[in-house]
Amino acid sequence: MAGLLATLTLVPLAVAAWRDVAARLIPDQATLCIAALGIGLRAAEGLDALLASLATAAALFLLLAWAHARGAIGGGDVKLAAAIALGLPPLATGHFLILTALAGGVLAAGYLLGAALLPRPAPLRPSAGLLRRILAVEHRRVRRKGPLPYGVAIAIGAAFVHLQPLGG
Repeated sequence: MAGLLATLTLVPLAVAAWRDVAARLIPDQATLCIAALGIGLRAAEGLDALLASLATAAALFLLLAWAHARGAIGGGDVKLAAAIALGLPPLATGHFLILTALAGGVLAAGYLLGAALLPRPAPLRPSAGLLRRILAVEHRRVRRKGPLPYGVAIAIGAAFVHLQPLGG
């Protein structure tokens, strides 16, 4: 059961990451789904496990809300990270944060490299498909050194922790 809930979490994580790339928005529905799955996962392990995760998620939310108030992180990223923490033991939440930071560093390096190396994109045809339009917009964002879709790094950190448990 726990493995199934953890695996099911990958679907809304993918949705959140994709929407963050496409529109720099993380859908509340994906975040709520992750939170509900996480609560179910931790509740199945007992009340103490659930309470520990609730406390950890609340502390993470407050810390990231403080960072958001200073413009360091987006509001959707705050909610997504806290929702993920609901489904993890406190130690695994620490691993999640470290893996997210590492994934964010790789993402940032890719964006810096892309901004330096990518040529100017060709104009889009009106018949261009959704994926082509999203890629073109992302290409422009990279060249203009726009904000990173940090939800991607958050989703990668969470997926890694869910697929490769590192401890409880």
